[in-house]
Amino acid sequence: MEKEDLKVLNKGEEEEMELQGYRLCRWRLALVGLGVLCTGGFLLLLLYWMPEWCVKSTCTRTTARDAEVVLLRSTDEFRRWFLARVRVMLAPGSNPFHSLETQTTSPSSPSPPSCPFSSPASPPLANGHTPHPSDGSPAQELISRFADYQPTQIRYFTFHSTKYYWNDEVQNFEVLTGLEDLQISCSSLHSEHGAGLTRNQQEYRRLFFGVNEIAVKVPSVFKLLIKEVLNPFYIFQLFSVILWSADEYYYYAVAIVFMSVISIATSLYTIKKQYVMLHDMVAAHSIVRVSVCRANNDIEEILSTDLVPGDVIVIPSNGTIMPCDAVLVSGTCIVNESMLTGESVPVTKTNLPNPGPGERGEEAVSAYNTEEHKRHTLFCGTNVIQTRFYTGELVKAVVVRTGFSTAKGQLVRSILYPKPTDFKLYRDAYLFLLCLVAVAGIGFVYSIVLSIMNKVPAKTIIIESLDIVTITVPPALPAAMTAGIVYAQRRLKRIGIFCISPQRINICGQINLVCFDKTGTLTEDGLDLWGVQRVENGSFHLSEENAYKENLVKSQFVACMATCHSLTKIEGQLSGDPLDLKMFEATGWILEEATEEETSLHNRIMPTVVRPPKQLLPPQPAVSPEQDVELYELSSAYEIGIVRQFPFSSALQRMSVVARLLGEKRMDAYMKGAPEVVASLCKKETVPENFAEVLEGYTKQGFRVIALAHRRLESKLTWHKVQNINRDHIEANMEFLGLIIMQNKLKPETPGVLQDLHRANIRTVMVTGDNMLTAISVARDCGMIPPKDTVIIADAIPPHDGQAAKITWRYADKPTKTSRLEEVNISLEDVCHVDEPKTQELYHFAMNGKSFAVIAEHFPDMLQKLVLHGTVFARMAPDQKTQLIEALQGVDYFVGMCGDGANDCGALKRAHGGISLSELEASVASPFTSRTPNISCVPSLIREGRAALITSFCVFKFMALYSIIQYISVTLLYSILSNLGDFQFLFIDIAIILLIVFTMSLNPAWKELVSRRPPSGLISGPLLFSVLTQILICLGFQTITFLWVRHQPWYTVWMPLTDVCNLTSHINMSDHNDTEIDDHNIQNFENTSLFYVSCFQYLIVAIVFSKGKPFRQPSYKNWPFVVSAVSLYVFLLFIMFHPIDSIDEFLEIVCVPFDWRLKLLLIIVVNAAVSVVVEGVIDLRGYKCLSRLCCPRKMMPKARYMHLAQELSVDPDWPPKPTTTTEAKPRPENGSTYQIMINS
Repeated sequence: MEKEDLKVLNKGEEEEMELQGYRLCRWRLALVGLGVLCTGGFLLLLLYWMPEWCVKSTCTRTTARDAEVVLLRSTDEFRRWFLARVRVMLAPGSNPFHSLETQTTSPSSPSPPSCPFSSPASPPLANGHTPHPSDGSPAQELISRFADYQPTQIRYFTFHSTKYYWNDEVQNFEVLTGLEDLQISCSSLHSEHGAGLTRNQQEYRRLFFGVNEIAVKVPSVFKLLIKEVLNPFYIFQLFSVILWSADEYYYYAVAIVFMSVISIATSLYTIKKQYVMLHDMVAAHSIVRVSVCRANNDIEEILSTDLVPGDVIVIPSNGTIMPCDAVLVSGTCIVNESMLTGESVPVTKTNLPNPGPGERGEEAVSAYNTEEHKRHTLFCGTNVIQTRFYTGELVKAVVVRTGFSTAKGQLVRSILYPKPTDFKLYRDAYLFLLCLVAVAGIGFVYSIVLSIMNKVPAKTIIIESLDIVTITVPPALPAAMTAGIVYAQRRLKRIGIFCISPQRINICGQINLVCFDKTGTLTEDGLDLWGVQRVENGSFHLSEENAYKENLVKSQFVACMATCHSLTKIEGQLSGDPLDLKMFEATGWILEEATEEETSLHNRIMPTVVRPPKQLLPPQPAVSPEQDVELYELSSAYEIGIVRQFPFSSALQRMSVVARLLGEKRMDAYMKGAPEVVASLCKKETVPENFAEVLEGYTKQGFRVIALAHRRLESKLTWHKVQNINRDHIEANMEFLGLIIMQNKLKPETPGVLQDLHRANIRTVMVTGDNMLTAISVARDCGMIPPKDTVIIADAIPPHDGQAAKITWRYADKPTKTSRLEEVNISLEDVCHVDEPKTQELYHFAMNGKSFAVIAEHFPDMLQKLVLHGTVFARMAPDQKTQLIEALQGVDYFVGMCGDGANDCGALKRAHGGISLSELEASVASPFTSRTPNISCVPSLIREGRAALITSFCVFKFMALYSIIQYISVTLLYSILSNLGDFQFLFIDIAIILLIVFTMSLNPAWKELVSRRPPSGLISGPLLFSVLTQILICLGFQTITFLWVRHQPWYTVWMPLTDVCNLTSHINMSDHNDTEIDDHNIQNFENTSLFYVSCFQYLIVAIVFSKGKPFRQPSYKNWPFVVSAVSLYVFLLFIMFHPIDSIDEFLEIVCVPFDWRLKLLLIIVVNAAVSVVVEGVIDLRGYKCLSRLCCPRKMMPKARYMHLAQELSVDPDWPPKPTTTTEAKPRPENGSTYQIMINS
């Protein structure tokens, strides 16, 4: 049925959603309105909490095309609901990229109204955004200007700062991203979009793309307040307060209101502060004045907020902060991209190649894409430091994306609308609360039945039965749960770890696998030159320590080292890639750049010049005084000018330059890059035969190896031709020059930290962009792979020429004794957390990014087995790092990620706990940022996470018991139509509970990481068993007290004149108490006895539940808690054995004989002893006993990775043997299967 159509938005992307269309229905609206009135507004609240109920109760289903309201549901594991209103805007056309010119009114030029908003090819790319353009003026004005055009109705809705427009062609809502929607080729970007837009075109496009601004609106305090107050818990508190006021418990009501106000105020303050911080970070440079080229070659200055995709902007020579994403079409720029990548190394951006019609058309035909062409793209928020240009030619860039569609906009959106962190603790907390509500329900029914039997008035019945509910579900719970996290955050701050997502601290306590980036994280950031190994006549020389020698100064090898880099001078300082810097410094040469004045004098870019220092040049024959000194200097000058750079590309794994030696006619091409790549582009005869062995020798030792190559260019290649030539022409038929060997030292802290993590049974994985063998070598050096373990390299080949995809397995280091591989023990964490040593893993998988991609696509079930033992993932692209994290989470690992922010943003955000070691703005993406630039922060974070998690459990158990103890007291007192007094409640809730809760959370983390992990949820055997036994103990002792007091010889029903203490203190209070008895019957012997016993029970339970080792420091080191508990004990014993009239009167306690007080003390002491002993037994024996009860036979492990490891431990074909091949057999019904074939 067409009406029931379900559309999918952003298909295959992170923000994929299902969409259903609805139309408002008048009679349903009227019915809901009536319901809201009848329920006193409660129905409105329910509809606010449940968007899907709201839409379904007020609207009827319709097609997405005619919808007035859309109901969206995320397709991820959270399945969240959202609703959005569909708006209609009038515009002179329906496609922002169509040209609307007033001069042309011929039917060919304007777009017919039925035309969709974007070209049919437009893919649903990343999300765009526009603040809603006012439907009135701009559109109206344009429509009047284009009077010949039929105004078109355009339907759209805004969700998460992104506008979705209805597209008739695909019959769905789509996002307008920018120029990329047109699938535009590089050559047409120059030819069709290089001229700029007219003002009319710009205004017309702005209707669709909106204002170019990343607007982080800081909500007003009132808005935030309403949102915060409408939280279900605060509504429950409001209900409690109204109920207590009706029952005249004013003091406690005021106390709860006071607590709630403080809690809401602090919450509002932190939320507002985060918004303001984000707003300031974004707004700092979002609005600047920019020069725009108009279609008639005019240059006009406008505000950056008016930019639209297609505008051509001029980049000022002194630099600027980019207000949008734009692609360079002329000139070059040096940019600091630390805001996006975390690396403060300046990057050189060159103009987008513009191949002429006659040249090879691959580049020209390929569609422009920001990811593929990022070397030519200036991203929003990045800082252009300086520009280089031709005379009379400006540095120009075409705006590609604006507003929230830009790279920075996406980053800000991910912060504004984060994915909820799904954690068992929070789900269990809700389940636990439901159990408490069920208990409350029993009490509710019990009190109603009891009251009816005793003919209590209806008002009292309602109030007292509802009161039971407020006692069982403690209104102070949210504040209590937050306290532990806040304290942990403060402790982390002290050790230099900053946190922007405090809820994640608890999740860090569960981490059992940590991924590390290599460069800058495990190893030092910079590289040191270890040596060089030159090649002459197709064979290697012996390795030399440096190239700083007189006899080498004019060699091609040194010339390549001196020219093949992207270094530049910024304020007199050489800056650029650290590797390039080290390589250039090793030559001892000098780099000189043309100044701006010089550049503008010439009709082309003045090349950067490099030359050796005078003392390195071989001595010249002595000069006779007659000879012209100037002429001599000219002849002895040795300078190389860099004519053109092809910047380093991680996809190509190489960079090259075209240079010319002063006085030479022909130019030279120099190239450096990954040895395998460079060797493949060189003439066979110039590459030494033992190249592979020499290279492997270095990489196995953990060196970073870079190969150099050179080629004399043909004399017909003029300066101008070189500027427009494709790099493939240059990078071919090179001569191999040799290798540069760089050393990447481990940071001194690395091995120790990894050892600590291994000891704590936390797996460590390396994810790097570096070479595979170097990565394996570093993994061995730092102890990630123990010396005796085998490394199995998985080489996957994608399907080609009709052959299926296959994986070839080869063993690194070719272990001598393969026999020991036959009995492989896969380490398995014991199912029921038994603290036993693990068996040692004997093999590790290693693979590169290409293999990872092939395996993920063609062997999805194999990927899960590989990540179980995958330790080294090399040459991984940033998005592959994120996919790896997802694959690990897919087998139920709790994954931590530690990187220096450079290209780890996605992975840092996706992991359960991501720690960025860079303090740059990229750290905004990561939940944690460490000030110490090494990995020692990882164990600290896990320790604090474990402490915070255990604290949460302690607080939750304590709060649950506090409710149940109070519930037991009240239920027992209801049976004699009594209750606890207002001030008794107040004393328990404020003096005991709050004081204890806020101090019991202060225990710091334990000094070292232990191998045991804390339970992940509240609903785990030992935890529930502990709570249930304590409940039974408290119930038992309160019941004993209640029954025993009534069997005392002196017991009578208490009256104001009753005196069992032989004291006269109460006689003069008779007038005061007359009214009280009639109302609440609070003063009696049962009440006083239960009050004493229950007060001590709260303290006993608090001490029993305050666990120390192995995750937190012991409670006696937490002095605020000790002081609070001791003071309360002293005070309670004091008022019990030394009654003071004023306190007794305040707490409505009656006097009881001394021998009964001693009996009460006995009950309390026995209760304490039983509680402590039982909890101790559960702690020591609980795990083992419960595991025997829960899993008498071998129970299936909960986590998927344990389950897989169990399967693999009995699989005879696992791990794969060396030189075997695994081939994918396509079987559509259940994904991929594979068979292992043995190569003969």
